[in-house]
Amino acid sequence: MRRLGFSCGFPLLSQRITHQVARRDLPLPTRCRRRPHLGIFRSGITLSEGMATRNIDTSNARKKEVKKETRLGLTYKKDKDFGEWYSEVCVAGEMIEYYDISGCYILRPWTMAIWEMLQAFFDPEIKKMNIKNAYFPLFVTENVLQKEKDHIEGFAPEVAWVTKSGQSEMEIPVAIRPTSETVMYPYYSKWIRGHRDLPLKLNQWCNVVRWEFSHPTPFIRSREFLWQEGHTAFATKDEADQEVLEILELYRRIYEELLAIPVIKGKKSELEKFAGGLYTTSVEAFVPNTGRGIQGATSHCLGQNFAKMFQINFENEKGEKAMVWQNSWAYSTRTIGVMVMVHGDDKGLVLPPKVAAVQVIVIPVPYKDADTQAIFDACTSTVDTLCKAGFRAEVDLRDNYSPGWKYSHWEMKGVPLRLEIGPKDLANNQVRVVRRDNGAKMDIPMHSLVEKVKEILSYIQESLFNAAKQKRDACIKVINTWDEFIAALNDKKLILAPWCDEEDVEKDVKARTKGEHGAAKTLCTPFDQPRLPEGTLCFASGKPAKKWTYWGRSY
Repeated sequence: MRRLGFSCGFPLLSQRITHQVARRDLPLPTRCRRRPHLGIFRSGITLSEGMATRNIDTSNARKKEVKKETRLGLTYKKDKDFGEWYSEVCVAGEMIEYYDISGCYILRPWTMAIWEMLQAFFDPEIKKMNIKNAYFPLFVTENVLQKEKDHIEGFAPEVAWVTKSGQSEMEIPVAIRPTSETVMYPYYSKWIRGHRDLPLKLNQWCNVVRWEFSHPTPFIRSREFLWQEGHTAFATKDEADQEVLEILELYRRIYEELLAIPVIKGKKSELEKFAGGLYTTSVEAFVPNTGRGIQGATSHCLGQNFAKMFQINFENEKGEKAMVWQNSWAYSTRTIGVMVMVHGDDKGLVLPPKVAAVQVIVIPVPYKDADTQAIFDACTSTVDTLCKAGFRAEVDLRDNYSPGWKYSHWEMKGVPLRLEIGPKDLANNQVRVVRRDNGAKMDIPMHSLVEKVKEILSYIQESLFNAAKQKRDACIKVINTWDEFIAALNDKKLILAPWCDEEDVEKDVKARTKGEHGAAKTLCTPFDQPRLPEGTLCFASGKPAKKWTYWGRSY
């Protein structure tokens, strides 16, 4: 097993970060350039820097700053250069900042607010199922990691090892968890003795490290990420099977009800299931712009394999020795990346109202000779009204940015709804409302503000889901032959095909479609199965088909 220590051997950063970041002309208020080896931004001119290093007139510096702040927008287009667009949106939308270790990212408050809202939904739901939160250490010894060989083989290339303490080689290197089965289960064996100790249902909110890969992508493929991982043990398989589907339904709700992203619930093939598990279920999303599926979250039935390896036994009601049945399940900050990919546009992020850190931004629009203070007071009062009604609202009173710059800034950050208040609005006791998702504008009277904002945000949430589902569904292609399969694959489709459910056939499809854009593979076999007419043949082997399965390229 390869050991990647923290003591030495980090990849050279200049090449990777220059490739990933430095060549992007990031549309920040002051145009910036990155110092690759330090992973920080330095502005061309700022007041603080100028005051500290040069004796300059502050009014002139301010004019220079404001002049530079007029350019705000994305360099890349979503339809033309998706990869660069995605990376740029994540940075310009203040979701992440690149770090000086390749594949690691700083999650900024705009991101953490979304993660906390997903957590605020999921955590109470699992507590209703009597699942309790715990925390286990980040480190695991090699002998424990090696206990379940089938499991760890799936993670072996990604395991990072700590091999040094200061300048001294460690006598026993320790691994950083890529997942926590081998961390937790030795203690499940200790805590479970009889049937009254079951079920044991624990969850932890934590980070994991998976080190080795070639193409890091913010949220989607990073060396460290945040997630929850649930690990449960039951006396019977029926109990385990039931929980697998209950958790999967919660994952569907995260995507469809909160993130406004349609997903397909289904079962993974034997080749694609969780290493060491009995079977894996998942929710699968799809990114129309790239024609790639993306595994949204997984709920695994581990069977009794880990119970056997870690001797998690109990005495049943008959006084007989038995092994537990186990599950594990997880979703991660990948969810946020899927949201950016599906909803974002050429202006930046588009956030569903249910997860947006700021649902409503209020911007004053003072004209020449207008009563600026009265407009500011009206904006502040409007925000107070909205916040008291339960909305997440803020006002942008910064006077060194024009209203137009603020519009672009908050559009870039994906705020669902913008309210504008100018002299005319003040006189008419109204606000101008602008939707982020479609740019629609309307004037609404102040007396109906709360009711109308609630209604519009609900429309935006529903509209985002419906638009995403329409785009996804338009990409689904039902095929029956190999030639149709290849044509659909080249056309970036989500392919539904009849399959004989044989592992060798799936391996052959992967081998035959391998290329510069990646090989095709099974995404999932949907629980909602279309009718399979008698005599239907597998598209790849010509053998009798057993099921309909989604295929395609994936992240």
